[in-house]
This record gives sequence, C-alpha cells and structure tokens, in this order.
Amino acid sequence: MTLDQDNLRARFCHALSEMYKAEVPLYGDLVDLVWQADAEALQTSQQQHGNTTTTTTINPDEILPARNRVERHGAIRLGTTRELSTIRRLFAVMGMSPVGYYDLSVAGLPMHATAFRPRTREALARQPFRVFTTVLRMELLSERTRALAERALAQRDIFTPRLLELLDLSEQKGTLSCDECEEFITEGLETFRWHSRATVTLEEYRVLKAEHSLVADIVSFPSCHINHLTPRTIDIDLVQRMMRESGMPAKERIEGPPRRVNPILLRQTSFKALEETVYFRDGGGEYVRGSHTARFGEVEQRGYALTRKGRQLYDQILARVNRDAAGSEPAEYERILRKCFEEFPDDLEQLQAEKLAFFCYRVTPHASKGDYQGVKSVSLAQLLKDKVLDYEPITYEDFLPLSARGIFNSNLANMSQSKQLIMEADTDLDGFQRMLGAPVLDEFCLYEQIQQESLESCRQQLGVESID
Repeated sequence: MTLDQDNLRARFCHALSEMYKAEVPLYGDLVDLVWQADAEALQTSQQQHGNTTTTTTINPDEILPARNRVERHGAIRLGTTRELSTIRRLFAVMGMSPVGYYDLSVAGLPMHATAFRPRTREALARQPFRVFTTVLRMELLSERTRALAERALAQRDIFTPRLLELLDLSEQKGTLSCDECEEFITEGLETFRWHSRATVTLEEYRVLKAEHSLVADIVSFPSCHINHLTPRTIDIDLVQRMMRESGMPAKERIEGPPRRVNPILLRQTSFKALEETVYFRDGGGEYVRGSHTARFGEVEQRGYALTRKGRQLYDQILARVNRDAAGSEPAEYERILRKCFEEFPDDLEQLQAEKLAFFCYRVTPHASKGDYQGVKSVSLAQLLKDKVLDYEPITYEDFLPLSARGIFNSNLANMSQSKQLIMEADTDLDGFQRMLGAPVLDEFCLYEQIQQESLESCRQQLGVESID
C-alpha cells in the first residue's frame, strides 16, 4: 500500500485549522469573512460582465477552484538544528519539501527560513498546504541572550515520543497504515499547539523580548505554536475593507505589489496580534500572570509566478518605492507604490512575450494537429500567433521576505536592540541547509519545470520534434 500524501496533507491541514479556530476564535471569523468577500467579488464581477441579474448570494465554493477554499499557509518559528531537521521529516511524510531560502536578516530579523510545500502542479492543485518555517540564527543574538536561548531550548522537546516513532516507521516502510495516519495527525498537532504556560521565568522572558519580540516567542514556550494560518482570497482589498468595517484590528496597509488587472506574486494583510494571557514562573517556581503578543490573522491573495527577469524588475521597483516612500503615511505609500509599478507591464500578452512570468501552455481545441506532423521545430511565438496554443499563468506558491517584514513589524511590540547588526549580517544558505539536513529547492526551477512539462505535452500532441 502506498501512502496517499495528498489526502494526509489535506486531513492534517483541516485538523490544524480546526485546532487554530478553537485557540483563536477571531481566525474562524476571518475565514468566514473571506468567504463573504469572495462571494461579493464574484457577484460584482458577474454583474459587470452581464452574466447575472440575480441578487442571490453566489457560493464561491461552486465557482472557484477547489484548492482556494481549503488553501492555508501556516507559519512556525523554530530554535534549534534538531527542531528544523525533524520538522523537515514531519512535512516529508505529507509530500512537502523545503522550497526557497529566505534571509530575514535583510528585514532586521535574526532568523532565516524556508517554506515547506508540495512541488508538483498536480499535488498543489489537490492540497497546496504550505508552512513558512523560520529558525533562529544564534550568532546574531547578543551573548547574554544566546546563552539564555540555548539553555531554554535544550530543555524542551516539541515532538511527542510517538510522533518520532511514526516518522521512523514512515521512513523505514515508505508508508503508514490508516491507523498510523490517524496517530500521525493527532501526535503531529501537538507540535503546533498553543501553551499558555511559558518555559522561562518572567525575568528571562523580559531579557529575550528586549533583544527581539520574535526571539521571546521562539524560546519561551514548549511548542512551535502556529502564529498564523492564512486563508486565500480573490480580492484582498475588499477583505481589508470588510475587516475594518467588522471591527477587526486590521493592519494599516496591504503588503506586496499594488492592485493590478493581472496580479503578480503575493499580497498580504492581517488583523493585528492578540495580547494573550501567559503564565511565567517566578523566582520561587510559582506561576505568575503575564501576557504575550504573537499570534495574528493573515490573509493572502496569490498572483502569477515571475521569472528571474520579472522578479529582478519587481525588486528594482520595490526598492525605489521603499526609498521614495520612507516615513510616509499609508495613503502616500500607496500612491507612490501605484505610480512606480506603472513601469511593470500589466498586460498578459506582454508578460508572456517579455518572459516576465511563467505560464502553462495547452493545445487549443480547434488546433489542426496534423499540420505539424514531421515538422522538426516550430517557434512558440508562431504557435501562439496561429492560435494553436493557449496559455495560463502559473500561480505563485512562495513568499516575499519584505512583505513578511511588514506583517511581522505591524504585530511586534518592539524592535530589536541590535537591528543594524542583524541587517549587516551575511546570508547563510549553507548553514541553513546543514541545519535542515537537506538541500533547499529553487522555486524558479520548479516553476520552469512546470512550464517546460506543459510545453513538452504540447510538443507530443502536435507531433513536432521541438518547440523553440
């Protein structure tokens, strides 16, 4: 029997979402709000195109791809090599690989990260669960904080003994039984569960928080609790407005590129982190009441995956935006953002012709396939011109470090004492991969592979030797 990783991933993601709803009820409200926003956006779109005159509420689940409603991205923060390498093993059971390396020191955060997610187009279509996973860079902490963090992290184990046995079983057998899959979900959830009792004293917590709020969040608790679980929407501007109208404490602006006809990469917003009661040990070993702020509700709208050329243009424009809009109010930032991004083409044909985005190609239904039998090579441009091939953009499945900074910063109580030192640090992909125990996959190569596989399928259907 072969383990159905897509099914296991779907069940695990659903169970995690139900647990997080119980822990953070406002997250459940946010999921409902996203459904309402998608329904309203679809209704408006259909009315604008003259496709409906009814006032009946549209059910987005009946119109949008199945993945949109179940799609979630979680975020966790780890502290040690063992935690990172074991998390890799946990996600591997569900068909999730480490994709992309994110050096968060450029955003003033003493961490680096990867995203665990499915790799293939088919697996992503079935269940695109992904988890943005950061780990502390101990060398970027002050000596006092580093010693405290290492001592506290050495005393915890975020994995249950049974989960570790199941990981060994899965790796030895290459599969898990139905009962073992049930156990895997139950035991795995414990790794991500919230605990209101800290593992450090109140004084130690204050030391960690003075260094950086995220350091305190990583080190002070017995699990790597989920700090947000993000649903996907088709209209994040509408969600932002509805969040404010419903009284949710929405952040001031949406992170990422501006609103476009052809959306690119990733746009994110959130309701701000909740202040939650936490109990810390005092000097006498008794628990005293305190508070901690870390968990929040994020929403995302996913656009098209950009090629290296497209991403370079995006990064150049964004750098200019951040320079010109430094210190600006949200409204002025938005104006500068929209103005600068007029330079980035917002036409699908132009994005394809200039190779700024990745696409999946398909043979059109009316194409005369016999016309190309025996032809050695034909250009992609000619096939598109002759309407033999059509294309659709590939969805961006990954993350943007500077957007993460915007989300994190809006949910932090203070900034790092050593932010400048962190931002001047060198990137450390090799060190991260050593901690991970495996290489990180290049997201651009994965998108390129999906694009090339679609072209290869077209080539075989048309019977040509090559499509240039």
